[in-house]
Amino acid sequence: MNTRILTSILGGLALLASASAGVPTSYKTAKVDGLTIAYREAGDPDSPKLVLLHGFPASSHQYRDLIPALAARFHVIAPDYPGFGNSDMPDPAVYAYSFDKLSEVVEMFLKDRGFDHYGLFVQDYGGPVGFRIVTRHPEALDWLIIQNTNAYEIGFTKAWDGFRGALWKDRSPQTEKPLAAFLEHDAIKGIYLFGAKNPELISPDNWESDSAFLQRPNARRVQLDLFYDYRKNVELYPKWQAFLREHQPKTIIFWGQNDIFFTPEGGEAFLKDLPAAEMHRLASGHFAVEDSLNEIAGGMTRFYNEKVAGLQGKMSQGMDKARDKAMHNGMR
Repeated sequence: MNTRILTSILGGLALLASASAGVPTSYKTAKVDGLTIAYREAGDPDSPKLVLLHGFPASSHQYRDLIPALAARFHVIAPDYPGFGNSDMPDPAVYAYSFDKLSEVVEMFLKDRGFDHYGLFVQDYGGPVGFRIVTRHPEALDWLIIQNTNAYEIGFTKAWDGFRGALWKDRSPQTEKPLAAFLEHDAIKGIYLFGAKNPELISPDNWESDSAFLQRPNARRVQLDLFYDYRKNVELYPKWQAFLREHQPKTIIFWGQNDIFFTPEGGEAFLKDLPAAEMHRLASGHFAVEDSLNEIAGGMTRFYNEKVAGLQGKMSQGMDKARDKAMHNGMR
């Protein structure tokens, strides 16, 4: 049997084992830098560690199905950033919401939880947060999973025109007002559904939950602060690209081809710096895990077993030994 097929089967079996065993997800909190950070966790602490970093306008809720699908193989953790989900949201008048700050809090959180090396899944805002952390600590990164997060100028769709052409040049109530529309209920719903091949697979709980969190005092100001700070991510793109070129982390990419925010070309651009990366082009949108869960979870498990843990080589050696033994016995 082809070893790639065998490892894919093992990945599928891991998913089935996780589902049949009912691997539970725990909902916990930790004190980090004076804040209560909410997070989800599942899997055996002795298993390979895997960090899932969420995007806008979501929280760890976006990984509610992916976590149990991976927990039979990995020790999985997914935090809510400050100001998102069930984590604390200090007043933006006294707390500077920036991607630098989010990355610092997440880095402290991971250290506190004993995640000193891990696989890293980055989606949307997870990219700016995660890339900052691993460029500071490249030794922590065992492997990388990229899903619709940007690190190249070519990756921006026209949805960014109001950011790049107005807000980032001159922040004011006039330049903020059009972008505040992204924080409305119907716009959030649209972000989840836009480009999805199977929209009936996407739970309404996503946009209802996100919209409810945005009704809290100061929540919209937090998001507008991050909208404005996003310009600093673009300034760091060359640094992140250089990091990928230099370190060549083992990488698998899942790219929803119909993302409202990021172009297919933005996904392809990673291959220039990571030519050995494995690319999966999905008929999906921004939150591809919603309607491509099995492909992503199964692909991740197979990729880890084959490319990171080296099970492909081990299985190949095992099959070679079995073949040689059979031939030897046949000659006797």
